[in-house]
Amino acid sequence: MGDNADNKAQALEVIIDASIISSSQAVLNCELPQVDEARNTVQQCSSILTIIHAGYFRITLSLGAQALLWKILRIPTYDSNQPIHHLFRMLPFLAFLLLWSLNLLALVLLSFLYILRCYFHFHMVRAEFLHHIGANYLYAPWISWLLLLQSAPVIVPKTLFYQVLWWLFTIPILILDLKIYGQWFTTEKRFLSMVANPTSQISVIGNLAGALAAAQMGWKEVAVFMFSLGMAHYFVLFVTLYQRLAGRSRFPAIMRPAFFLFSAAPSLASLAWSSINGAFDTLSKMLFFLSLFLFMSLACRPALFKKSMRRFNVVWWAYSFPITFVALASSEYAQKEKGHIASGLMLVLSILSILVFIGLSMLTAINTNSLLGNSYSYSDVY
Repeated sequence: MGDNADNKAQALEVIIDASIISSSQAVLNCELPQVDEARNTVQQCSSILTIIHAGYFRITLSLGAQALLWKILRIPTYDSNQPIHHLFRMLPFLAFLLLWSLNLLALVLLSFLYILRCYFHFHMVRAEFLHHIGANYLYAPWISWLLLLQSAPVIVPKTLFYQVLWWLFTIPILILDLKIYGQWFTTEKRFLSMVANPTSQISVIGNLAGALAAAQMGWKEVAVFMFSLGMAHYFVLFVTLYQRLAGRSRFPAIMRPAFFLFSAAPSLASLAWSSINGAFDTLSKMLFFLSLFLFMSLACRPALFKKSMRRFNVVWWAYSFPITFVALASSEYAQKEKGHIASGLMLVLSILSILVFIGLSMLTAINTNSLLGNSYSYSDVY
């Protein structure tokens, strides 16, 4: 009897152990898909952080410039006979507000992702800073914030809030100036003749954007300081690039849309000087004409961009904001001259800017997976 009882107890223990094991396996089988899903999500987020570099802020540069163009063309003080102004005034204010909000959302999202990149992949950010092209795009986030601030529908330039934000977005530009401009004439391996390329003009655009915002606040001395800093380096850079020194041969073919930055810097300088001087004077016209000539000289050479157009890339956004800057300068010129030629020029450039922006927006929406799913070497990503 005792043996039978022991056997029954052992059998019961075996059954209990088997049920526990089967239950544990069932729980694990239920949890494994969730664990795998969580692991895949973490890997995807990490992959995005390795792909998102400072060059992606070309998108927010274009959004900010486009929002600023829409804001200026809606201003009622412009000549009411301009058809482009009639068109923009017919659009509801909500359309402009949606564009500005989209710019804000995109800029906040990209900035957040880039902050995470700095924390989790600092070695990649350091590689960008040491890269002769990537270092220039470190200006792009701060320029984007300045453009967002200037195109804001409700923030008045002379308020304390506007001034605090201006300092917040401009100080990083000045810090980058001290580092990069200092290297151009003090560090042998970073001499301007060795690292100069078309994207080097983004540093100039950063200073001019700061000068434009400062002039709108009434800070004339600060605006003149930033304008002179940007233009002094622009002329040196312009001559260096025209001479086609060593830096030119290190510029990849996929980056050729950045050649349109040649027209962006003088057009923004035209706007900045107009705000500083209070009128679109002869110097402003000279800078605008220079930007228009450079833009037309590039637009007449589509074969130059053939290799860069084989596959959609974030680099294509370099077409948008330079054209928008030229359109902005043309609107100031048309307001000053009020002739048929000036009005027609502004109309053509503004429509071209809007069409390019819409086309790139549609291509980006269609090719989002390819933009976030491909990684490139540092020679190609910028």
